[in-house]
Formats: sequence, structure tokens, C-alpha cells
Amino acid sequence: MGIVAGLDSSPDFTRIVVCDSDTGAVLRQGYAPHPVEGRPSDVDPQAWLLSLGEAAGGGLLEGVQAIGVSAQQNALVPLDAQGNTVRPALVGGDKRAQVAAADLADALGGREAWAQAVGCVPAAAQPVTKLRWLAKSEPENARRTAVLLQAHDWLVWQLLGRPVRRTTDRGGASGTGYWSAATGAYRPDLVELALGHQAMLPEVIGPSDAAGTTPEGLLISAGTGETMAAAFGLGIGLGDAVVSLGASGSVMAVHPEALADQSGMITSLADATGMHLPVVTTLNAVRTLRGTAELLGLPDLESLSELAMKSTPGAHGLVLLPYLEGERTPNLPHTAGTIAGLRRESMKPEHLARAAFEGMLCGLGDALDVLRGRGVDVRRIFLLGPAAELPAVQASAPSLFGAQVVVPQPADYAAIGAARQAAWALGVSQGALDPRTPPAWQGAAAQVLEPGDELPVGQAVRQQFTAVREQTHPGAFRV
Repeated sequence: MGIVAGLDSSPDFTRIVVCDSDTGAVLRQGYAPHPVEGRPSDVDPQAWLLSLGEAAGGGLLEGVQAIGVSAQQNALVPLDAQGNTVRPALVGGDKRAQVAAADLADALGGREAWAQAVGCVPAAAQPVTKLRWLAKSEPENARRTAVLLQAHDWLVWQLLGRPVRRTTDRGGASGTGYWSAATGAYRPDLVELALGHQAMLPEVIGPSDAAGTTPEGLLISAGTGETMAAAFGLGIGLGDAVVSLGASGSVMAVHPEALADQSGMITSLADATGMHLPVVTTLNAVRTLRGTAELLGLPDLESLSELAMKSTPGAHGLVLLPYLEGERTPNLPHTAGTIAGLRRESMKPEHLARAAFEGMLCGLGDALDVLRGRGVDVRRIFLLGPAAELPAVQASAPSLFGAQVVVPQPADYAAIGAARQAAWALGVSQGALDPRTPPAWQGAAAQVLEPGDELPVGQAVRQQFTAVREQTHPGAFRV
């Protein structure tokens, strides 16, 4: 079929991969940081175009027939009636909007009403919450706002020469807070509730549809959010879950239907293939490890892992509930962490190190159980993030999660997912691919870890963690 490109515009940089459209083999790569200092809450979208141009320099896109775009989620670009930006894009987990999130939740009748309406409860990062903040804090800018785009929508629109038609995909739309993955439709009333008036929203096109063709004949696919692109690049499908180890943690899985969750623990996103991506987040993942390393006077996570491996499963009865920043799963926003099981023989650095790893993974195991409790099939778990390489994580994760664990080699999976989407749209346009079946690319190179004989040990550690959690926070966790 030819060659395609995928570009990922993350919060800090643009990365481009050029791939063989049949196999997914990466042929060339480009990279450029955004010309922005730090991670501000307001960013001129032109910065994304500048780094895109730099990353694509040196003839990187020569011979490319189609491009897919992945971009940071929750970046809201408000445009006026002429298509100009009203103000810089509102990006990231904008703490300014925390009050607006609570305000907006109450305005519709609480968390359950939002979960029913769009599959998620307003959070500070979401575009719908940023609209509420805009209406309250910058009423003149809110009044001028006539069109709402996210980062990948805006980049696709720019690549196509700013046509009258503006598009998005299900994955990107599902994170806005004003589109429902369950119904596949916008809720314009929620835009009005947040912003104070209606605004034009991009057309949601199918996973294999093209957003358009550039004057030079380059096909541009639908594009999607970074999370959905990474899942597509990894090649996950039914029976697969992804556990992401950042400062906070997230668990998502592929499921054939949207999950409405009254508690608000599940965020019901759509993926880049026509399926669904229910997500459960924890506030404490690698920050638990970093805090423990600092407490023990260790210089890095590798040293903490090495120390933890000197202990044994169960950490001599030591249990750490890692709710250092409060917690979202279970919903304990104002609590603190807990160390239980202190005995003279357990008061050793290696046991605390082991308890930190087990506490982090058990917390994520709780998040997995939320999905399993709603009928989500989880047979294989992809473990992402630099901490996934640590021996103490790899030694414990399969038995604590009760499933095969796959640790993919580090790669630009969001950019690869965007390229795979481009190959799909190109194949459909040429009549070579089915619009319902994406191209079968090579899977991610990975290390595969099995629970094996350690499964009963892992289950015992989980039971120990659960007993302490229930004793400390009775009834807080309901699957």
C-alpha cells in the first residue's frame, strides 16, 4: 500500500514516525520539543504547529501518502466565529478549574446524573469544566467563543488548510464531558450549561474515515486522543487491559459496550476502533515509590527496587495503604496513607520498600477489580511506564493482578497508533481494507510474565491488603 506517518503532539513535544503501511515497521522518525517553557496551563496552539514543522524537517514525510494525528487530551481550543483562537488553549489538568468541576457537577444534579449523561463526572482537566471556568473567569472570552476544538481536532483542521468542515473522532469526543460514548451523540445542553450558550462542535467521524485530503493529495485520517492512539499502537483488544504507572495510575480495558457507573469510579471513554475504553484511575502510583525512597534515604527507584527484593512477598505482614494524595479509587479524597502490621521483626527498610511496591500494585489491583466487577474480561495486562521495568514490580505484578503481564519495550506507541489509523483510512480509501477491520500490524515487542506458582501467594497478599483497607476505611470500596 505504501508508507504512512503518525504524529503525536504531546504536552511537551511532537514526535513523528513514518511506517510501512502493511507491516507497521518504523522506517523514519522525527522529534522536536514545543517552543514553550515548562508546562503552563495556557498554550498558544501555534507552538504545536512550530514543533510539528521542525519534527517533519529534512524530508521526513517524503513519499508519505497518509497522516494520522494523535494529541494530548483535554486541551481545549476555543475559536471565534472566524476560526481564530479566542485565547490560548487551556491544557492539562488545570487546577484553576477545580472549583468549576464541583460547581458543574452540582448544576446537573450530582455525580450520578453526569455518569448517566456522558459516562464521566466533571474533573478539572475536562473541556466541559474548562468551559465553566471560562464562563466564570473570562466572560468576554466565553461570549466570543463560537467553536470548540481539542488539540488533535485543531491540528487536523490546520493540516487540511482550515476547511469549513471540522471533524473529530469518538475517542477524542468521549473525553470532553459533552459527548456520550453510550449514545454516540453530543449533549449540546451540557455545553450551554457550562459555557452559557451553544457553540459549534466538530463532526464525529468513524475510526477508518478520512478527515479530508490536503491540496497536495495527502490523506488525513480522523485523528484521536493520545490514550486511544497508544492503545491502538500497542494493538490491545478484547481481553486486554493496560495498567499505566505514572505519578498517578490508570487502568483501562477494551470492552464492547460503554459502562455507565453511578459511583463515578469508571470514566467511559471510546477507543480508536469502534469499541470502548472504560478507565479507572488511582491518585497514587509511582509517587508512592518516590515518597518511600525519600523516606528511606535512597537516591532512586532502582535502589528501592533492589532493597524490596531483599524482602519476601507480604513484607513480613507490613501493609501500606498508599493513599498519600487522598484517593479516587476508592473515593477517599481527604484521607492519608496508612502503614499497618508494624512488629519488631517487620520494622526493617527492606520490608517497607516491599510494602510500597505491593501497596501500589494492590491499589491498581483494586482498580482492575472495578472493571472486572462490571463484566470486563481481563486475561492479559500491558504494564506501561518506566517503573514497569523495575524488578520489584515485575516480580509481584502477575501474581497480584492474577493475570499474564506484558511489559512492552519502550516505543512511541501513540505516534505508531496514529500511523496505524492513517494506514487504515488509506486502505479503506483504496478499497484494500475493510472499514470495520484495522490493518494487522506487528505486535509490540515485549517481555511476558506469568503468575505461575506465585498466584496463591499473590492472592494472599491481596487479601492482607484488603483486610487492612476494610478495617481502616470500612465500606469505602464497593465493586
